[in-house]
Amino acid sequence: MASEEASLRALESLMTEFFHDCTTNERKREIEELLNNFAQQIGAWRFCLYFLSSTRNDYVMMYSLTVFENLINKMWLGVPSQDKMEIRSCLPKLLLAHHKTLPYFIRNKLCKVIVDIGRQDWPMFYHDFFTNILQLIQSPLTTPLGLIMLKTTSEELACPREDLSVARKEELRKLLLDQVQTVLGLLTGILETIWDKHSVTAATPPPSPTAGESGDLLSNLLQSPSAAKLLNQPIPILDSESEYICSLALECLAHLFSWIPLSTSITPSLLTTIFHFARFGCDIRARKMASVNGSNQNCVLGQERGRLGVLAMSCINELMSKNCVPMEFEEYLLRMFQQTFYLLQKITKDNNAHTVKSRLEELDESYIEKFTDFLRLFVSVHLRRIESYSQFPVVEFLTLLFKYTFHQPTHEGYFSCLDIWTLFLDYLTSKIKSRLADKEAVLSRYRDALVLLLTEVLNRVQFRYNQAQLEELDDETLDDDQQTEWQRYLRQSLEVVAKVMELLPSHAFSTLFPVLQDNLEVYLGLQQFVVTSGSGHRLNITAENDCRRLHCSLRDLSSLLQAVGRLAEYFIGDVFAARFNDALTVVERLVKVTLYGSQIKLYNIETAVPSVLKPDLIDVHAQSLAALQAYSHWLAQFYSEAHRQNPQQFISLVSTAMEAVTPLISSKVQEKLLLSACHLLVSLATTVRPVFLISIPAVQKVFNRITDSSAQPLVEKAQVLVCRALSNVLLLPWPNLPESEQQWAVRSTNHASLISALTRDYRHLKSSAIVPQRKMQLEDTKVIIHQTLSVLEDIVESISGEATKSRQICYQSLQESVQVSLALFPAFIHQSDVTDEMLSFFLTLFQGLRVQMGVPFTEQIIQTFLNMFTREQLAESILHEGSTGCRVVEKFLKILQVVVQEPGQVFKPFLPSIISLCMEQVCPIIAERPSPDVKAELFELLFRILHHNWRYFFKSSVLASVHRGIAEEQMENEVQFSAIMQAFGQSFLQPDIHLFKQNLFYLETLNTKQKLYHKKIFRTTMLFQFVNVLLQVLVHKSHDLLQEEIGIAIYNMASVDFDSFYAAFLPEFLANCDGVDSNQKNVLGRNFKMDRVRGQRGQATGKGGFGQPHGQRHQFIRGRLCYSSSRDGPAIVHPECAPTGK
Repeated sequence: MASEEASLRALESLMTEFFHDCTTNERKREIEELLNNFAQQIGAWRFCLYFLSSTRNDYVMMYSLTVFENLINKMWLGVPSQDKMEIRSCLPKLLLAHHKTLPYFIRNKLCKVIVDIGRQDWPMFYHDFFTNILQLIQSPLTTPLGLIMLKTTSEELACPREDLSVARKEELRKLLLDQVQTVLGLLTGILETIWDKHSVTAATPPPSPTAGESGDLLSNLLQSPSAAKLLNQPIPILDSESEYICSLALECLAHLFSWIPLSTSITPSLLTTIFHFARFGCDIRARKMASVNGSNQNCVLGQERGRLGVLAMSCINELMSKNCVPMEFEEYLLRMFQQTFYLLQKITKDNNAHTVKSRLEELDESYIEKFTDFLRLFVSVHLRRIESYSQFPVVEFLTLLFKYTFHQPTHEGYFSCLDIWTLFLDYLTSKIKSRLADKEAVLSRYRDALVLLLTEVLNRVQFRYNQAQLEELDDETLDDDQQTEWQRYLRQSLEVVAKVMELLPSHAFSTLFPVLQDNLEVYLGLQQFVVTSGSGHRLNITAENDCRRLHCSLRDLSSLLQAVGRLAEYFIGDVFAARFNDALTVVERLVKVTLYGSQIKLYNIETAVPSVLKPDLIDVHAQSLAALQAYSHWLAQFYSEAHRQNPQQFISLVSTAMEAVTPLISSKVQEKLLLSACHLLVSLATTVRPVFLISIPAVQKVFNRITDSSAQPLVEKAQVLVCRALSNVLLLPWPNLPESEQQWAVRSTNHASLISALTRDYRHLKSSAIVPQRKMQLEDTKVIIHQTLSVLEDIVESISGEATKSRQICYQSLQESVQVSLALFPAFIHQSDVTDEMLSFFLTLFQGLRVQMGVPFTEQIIQTFLNMFTREQLAESILHEGSTGCRVVEKFLKILQVVVQEPGQVFKPFLPSIISLCMEQVCPIIAERPSPDVKAELFELLFRILHHNWRYFFKSSVLASVHRGIAEEQMENEVQFSAIMQAFGQSFLQPDIHLFKQNLFYLETLNTKQKLYHKKIFRTTMLFQFVNVLLQVLVHKSHDLLQEEIGIAIYNMASVDFDSFYAAFLPEFLANCDGVDSNQKNVLGRNFKMDRVRGQRGQATGKGGFGQPHGQRHQFIRGRLCYSSSRDGPAIVHPECAPTGK
């Protein structure tokens, strides 16, 4: 015992030193090595048992438990039976003796260690494991401890980690399911007993003055006066011990409900009890009493009571999240909904003392979140099931949901409720589409609710009704989706408006348009307040109150314009004729507004509050252009219809719109407004495509401005958009006209002139390509290259999917510029930023116009690139030029991907050079780099080479394809094939999980399509090398996220020749496993063979098998973990870092 005592003192000293602030990292490593060496000694657990019973040092206890954890989870199969029996006996006794005095994190860790033993040994060698837990729960003195053990058991045994075989996982789950009824009965009894005990002493409150008001709705929901009375009982005041036990019981239930199936084991009595506790969350009276009484203890009590409500709602939500509901459970489900909606009615009940919003503000935020989660689950998972029940009043539910939504105390809560309405509207839309005959009946049932929803959501986005809340929203900081809080608020609100519009189009339009009209009148009336001042025009509205009202009206107009734009899709297609007049009214109004804004130039006007009103005026103008752009598809359909009738009305709309756009195509206009005008121009040119567009004087002005070299250039984004629009006007076929009337000859000449003007400076660079340039001159040249190529690339990309004629004209116009680019390329090969842009341009050409470029010129381009990208140049780009250099190489490889995919024999002569470039030049450079740059593109190229050029390697004869296996395919270019496969193999040794996943997918695809694993060269020289690498990855758990994919790949490879796998590969693989003795290797080998039999049976039944989650790979992993070297000593864990809990 003296040695144990001395060891304990030494360990306490070491642990204290380890965690001391002054201890150096070097000394910590020494201590860690000492502790790991101690943990590896045979019988170290005996010392740890003594330490646990004799120390009060948290560090020592945590270390000792970690030694036990490591022993049980990694080396248990090698522990003698007698030692196991002793450990199984001593640890529970230790827990029972000290559980009240141990720190909670040590107690929880000890529970976890005991459960880990049960995970391995129950029921065969630890038959009383679960019985002991049930006894602990039933004994009043140990009920909390038993509940902690139960929750830990549920966590560790029902959802175990990957180091258990599937057979064992299934066995544990079955054992636990056998105990579910008993466990639920115990938990129900605990909760009911505590509730009943404290209910007796609860004071009966005086009758509520609003009891009659809530009674009707409540009886509708519950269909039972007695149930309503039961839920109206006062909530008892619990002592702290009872609250603690109830919280543990509810935590257990929540976890149990996460994995047990819905069944009659979950009794009505249990459900009612859970709902009793859910009422704690909405018990404002108790929270107020706690705060009034003022003491810390009372405040904590109030928080604990609220937490019981949160835990009860967690239990309810776990049940709600299950989509598969047995027939016999549906009645229980209905009862759950009725009881939860009683709570919803209680939360949203309005009386003299509280408004609904203040009531919600007083509730625990977590409780509100849980309640919102419940409502979301109800609508998304169960509404279709429950709606058909006559006893469930869906319309009354929507009334409560409406109150709950529009009295949310936080913006996040409101967003979450809008999501629920979106789910409901989606459900309603799909229901109507599947039952068109009942459309009116369904709509009439919900019409009032939808109308209320639409009106309220529209009011909520208007400053006129909701200024205080809207001003709280941040309109500057961007979130992960690149939108501000205000933009998110508006977007989600408008989605709801749009979905109501889909269901009730006429009503939605008649609600929205008058509101828009009111705000438009204010905007259009501003002209009378514009006066001329010395420096230009000024808005003569100066009173602070007037400015504030104008600001609110302009913000509302901007929002309503976005709403009108969002609804554009509901005026086209089959409903075009029926809703034509409404749409025409909108479009005419939008055209008028955009022209008005451009004519009186409100965007340049002086205002009394320039920091507020000027952005407002610019935003309204930009949004009016954007809203008009949204109706471009409607205009296209109108054009198609008007073509057969009187087109004058349509011509007037488009001409007026162009008059509004043209003045804004200027470098003097604010970028937001300029880009809105450019996007509208692109939509008119691309989507509407009227034949007369080019002849409109306003469009001619834009042509002249953009081709005038002396004009001030637009910002790059706008320049690209305008050039795209003008190019599309000339290139895209006109709708409603036959080919003979398309005037291609004239349009081709005009397009050539346009491109010539746009590339004037660029084409002049060709002559200076061979002359070295000074630094200033070089920068100017780079600017010209960048500006020109960004425009040309966009033009090519925009027509890449169009008709052949359009692409032919485009390439004819671009031909000289493409040749200039090729001539300039060698001169700028060392300027990676320029090379990057040139290769982007060529990649777009190859993807969109390679047929038009023709074979000879395409060959010239490829040859130029292959000549320029020497090993030295590639090394310079990848190693020394950072991300830009890597992008250059990636784009070059993407171009080659396009080339190798081309069918036919035209580009086949380049294959040897391309493979050589990959294997001899790119691969050696990137192999040493940990960075994933270039690798993904290189391996995609190698995959494309194999996938699209299989016959370059395997000359398939007709006989071989008919009789697979009888005649071997003839192999060619074997050295190159082997090199590519070796590169794939080496990629699996690297840590990049994305590359690993991509390449594994490529190999599996090649096997599926081309039978890669069955080819003789792969089968005889590579197959087991790949299997070995993949198995090592599984064993070392370096790519755990890909376990499934790796297991399936191993199975597919091994199944080519299972006999060789078991007879030759597996023994050799096991022989090379470190830390596993010969006896353990034999056991592993036998386990694999037994699992093979299970796998073969599984193939017949569709279960089991090597490649499935429950196959040999799991058997192997578990075996490898169990027999792993004991050198994996326990890590040192700071007690405060242990899992928390009470």
